[in-house]
Amino acid sequence: MAHLDRSVTRRTALRATLGATAAAGFGLLPQLAAPASASAATGGADLSFIIDCADWDARPPSAPVSMRVGTTRKIIVHHTEFPNVTDYSRAQAVHLAQEIQNLHMDTDGWIDTGQHFTVSRGGYVLEGRHRSLEALAAGTEQVQGAHCIGENSQGIGIENEGTYFTETPPAIQFQSLIHLCVTICQQYGLGANNIFGHWDYNDTDCPGVAFYREFPALRRTVARCLGQHTFPDRTWPDVYDGNAGPVIRVVQWLLLNQGYTVPTDGGFDPTTVAAIQDLQGKLGAVVASDGTVTDPTWEALGVPIRQGDSGNAVQALQYILINKGYPLTQSGDFDHDTHKAVQDMQRLHSLEPNGKVDTDTWCATVGGIVANEFA
Repeated sequence: MAHLDRSVTRRTALRATLGATAAAGFGLLPQLAAPASASAATGGADLSFIIDCADWDARPPSAPVSMRVGTTRKIIVHHTEFPNVTDYSRAQAVHLAQEIQNLHMDTDGWIDTGQHFTVSRGGYVLEGRHRSLEALAAGTEQVQGAHCIGENSQGIGIENEGTYFTETPPAIQFQSLIHLCVTICQQYGLGANNIFGHWDYNDTDCPGVAFYREFPALRRTVARCLGQHTFPDRTWPDVYDGNAGPVIRVVQWLLLNQGYTVPTDGGFDPTTVAAIQDLQGKLGAVVASDGTVTDPTWEALGVPIRQGDSGNAVQALQYILINKGYPLTQSGDFDHDTHKAVQDMQRLHSLEPNGKVDTDTWCATVGGIVANEFA
């Protein structure tokens, strides 16, 4: 959830088993949206399925919200880590929105709700921070949010009611999330390959192990609804010195593997930035002033590894797999259990399950999106 942006301890969670939970609904087009709001924004896009701030009786923000023009580049999906209620009513959805706003304003000290939109377990979609619906209608600007450190001016944040470490969202909630993602992509000119999870950029256990395993299905369905047929081979998480967490630790271990001396604490410190910049210079690539791990940087860092190998690259691999719920030991030795986990990750992203870590497998494992997902 947005209030977990600060460094948090990841909860222990076993790798989720994909079962029948909402499976029948996951492949459907998002035709059954939540009931319309009478005062929803009007314009070229049909946004009537979104309940705006006025309709859920939001408090006014404590200060004016800021708008960012032309910065929107991705969608970041969260879970609230609230109870998995069985009350799917509109009243519960309104209560949820109010509870989140009170938490963010009264406990976190923010000016308003942190995320842009909220999806209840009953499939109701609500505006989060004020003016988010107005900005979505225009499609040229976004509200400065407070849902993901380093991404608040370039990522649209969506909170999903519930806790999804071992459970997956109910079908009606998943359908509404699809509908919302499709609408955001249409309005901002994004592709389904621009949908990420909170922990791809921050030190948090959000959006939950089980939910995150549904992201390939989420992206495939969004792409189908958009009519999107072409995809980049790989869309890497473009982390930079404004981010922290598991993906940064992967970068640091891979820098160690390249011979650089950096910490492996998940903090994007000056030493890590300098190492990235030095590597970019050696590659003849653009040197990022903020240490952004660009596509050429990732592709140089993600060296091929396989069962029987050992060292810092294996440490990086095992760490991120453990973070995503696989019951491994971070030994630095590419053992049989690591091989099996890699095969499972490859199947999840529609890659050949050979257990060998190539560039596509690295991308999918660290939180990126590969074209095979959409095949």
